Amino acid sequence: MGRIAVVTGGTRGLGKAISLALHAKGYRVIAVCCSNVGAALELCEETAIPVFKWDVGDFDACRDGVEHIEKEFGHIDILVNNAGITSDAVLHHMTPDQWWRVINNDLGAVFNMCRHVIEGMRARSFGRIVNISSVNGQKGQFGQTNYAAAKAGILGFTKALALEGARRNITVNAIAPGYSDTDMVAAVPHEVLHSIVADIPVGHLGDPMDVGRMVAFLVDDSAGFITGATFAVNGGQYMS
Repeated sequence: MGRIAVVTGGTRGLGKAISLALHAKGYRVIAVCCSNVGAALELCEETAIPVFKWDVGDFDACRDGVEHIEKEFGHIDILVNNAGITSDAVLHHMTPDQWWRVINNDLGAVFNMCRHVIEGMRARSFGRIVNISSVNGQKGQFGQTNYAAAKAGILGFTKALALEGARRNITVNAIAPGYSDTDMVAAVPHEVLHSIVADIPVGHLGDPMDVGRMVAFLVDDSAGFITGATFAVNGGQYMS
């Protein structure tokens, strides 16, 4: 297929599933990670997908990383903004550091990465951008004002950038996953996880590949009439 796809947070959890789904479709996938070297090495050994390491919350690091990828592999056709963190606390106990770390790493990173690829996409009149939001950005979540704000912000960002890119054959869409069977969710206390699953109409956690397959659909050439949309992949937990 030849198109180059960059997946941030692409070495574990939902990001790994996205990387694998795009790799299986024949895209040249490059994963970006920030800290988990073990997961990066495992992905490389399994698939030969190259991994670059930088902090997507850092504007200059994103610029340097994008330039490095383009120099080594060519221009970036597809960007999947998946990287994100949580730092939960009820607002009356949340620190400014908790607030800004999540805002910068979950929402700021989307700006950082898009800003450094959008000019090239506009010049080539082609681009596919998929931003990973969350069900909690749609419905809110107790103890996650920072995370919900960042993920809700991604939805507005997606719609605005979709309008800017439409005439240049650049589509920008969002996916709002629900709770999936990842290491992050597995770390949730059993009684809390039980209550989460009980609230999902289909009765089980999502498979990370559910999100991977949705990304693969949205970045395909045949999906060029779909832009500015948010796709809920949440087992019916939240319907809008």
